[in-house]
Amino acid sequence: MTAAITYRLIKQDKHTGARLGEITTPHGTFKTPMFMPVGTLASVKTMAPEELKDMGAGIILSNTYHLWLRPGEEIVKEAGGLHKFMNWDRGVLTDSGGFQVFSLADSRNITEEGVTFKNHLNGAKMFLSPEKALQIENDLGADIIMSLDECPPFFESYDYVKKSVARTTRWAARGLEAHAHPDTQGLFGIVQGAGFEDLRTQSAKDLVSLDFPGYSIGGLSVGESKAEMNRVLDFTTPLLPENKPRYLMGVGSPDALIDGVIRGIDMFDCVLPTRIARNGTVMTSQGRLVVKNAKYAKDFTPLDPNCDCYACRNYTRAYIRHLIKADEIFGIHLTSYHNLYFLLHLMQQVQQAIMDDDLLAFRQDFFETYGFNKEKARNF
Repeated sequence: MTAAITYRLIKQDKHTGARLGEITTPHGTFKTPMFMPVGTLASVKTMAPEELKDMGAGIILSNTYHLWLRPGEEIVKEAGGLHKFMNWDRGVLTDSGGFQVFSLADSRNITEEGVTFKNHLNGAKMFLSPEKALQIENDLGADIIMSLDECPPFFESYDYVKKSVARTTRWAARGLEAHAHPDTQGLFGIVQGAGFEDLRTQSAKDLVSLDFPGYSIGGLSVGESKAEMNRVLDFTTPLLPENKPRYLMGVGSPDALIDGVIRGIDMFDCVLPTRIARNGTVMTSQGRLVVKNAKYAKDFTPLDPNCDCYACRNYTRAYIRHLIKADEIFGIHLTSYHNLYFLLHLMQQVQQAIMDDDLLAFRQDFFETYGFNKEKARNF
């Protein structure tokens, strides 16, 4: 059987071990490390697929839970799968829906069989099991799919997290057994364990023994500090196979991307760039900028003078501020375009820095230019 997902290591930075590689999927090959734009409901907010291609996105993420509720996996399957449904012919990754379900803390009940919860749209009672998650993801037809896991709060008790990790491993094995299309969809296992080194180690060991095509690290960027997240990555990432992709879930700030790459991560996703764009906040080479602020009302320069994206080539801060203040959707489109382009271009720069064995120097320069304090720029 041909593997649906393969990883090839091209180069490692000699100072950090950061990996330059490529992942091959049924819908194309893309370089890593890379950032995945998030299209929760089969659409990256305000963006056309053609625009995402133009800025170099090789794969995007969609959300199993939300697509299960609307429009339903049956409709997506009848349309020919997510790729045809959303007119996207490059890679697609779907999560399992577990994170969304477990975030409904007031309305869910966890058992060994799965999770019972209330649909957040209409209050209807629903049930998600490892097998059901895989059936939905198989029907959606993404290239990379996730096992159903439990994502406990980072500061939960040791005893609870220990039981949760064991359950996640059992669920992963059940999902692997239920996976209907291993030749066309690569199923990843998700390492959990909060901040406990021994539990992360056990989780990674158990999942690696199941021989998934790739591995995700979950349960981070959920309220802990960046230093705490990096500490967990320091001892978790080396436990994962070198010949398979490593995916840090839900992380997308520029500093976390660079620090994650230094710790051996290949794939990232986050709603951050489009979420802050809707509030008029953009990432620039000089740091964050809130373009809706009054001081930009007569600023006829680009969002970022050092950026060559569509928004920066054609429009000014003053115009984009006007659009956002007037609730014109085009303004949010421009800030979203810029933020996504910024992160995708940042990862291209990181790839080149790995090729040049220059990632630490790149990090220092970026952190200082972006506006992080000198102590944070030095410490990693």
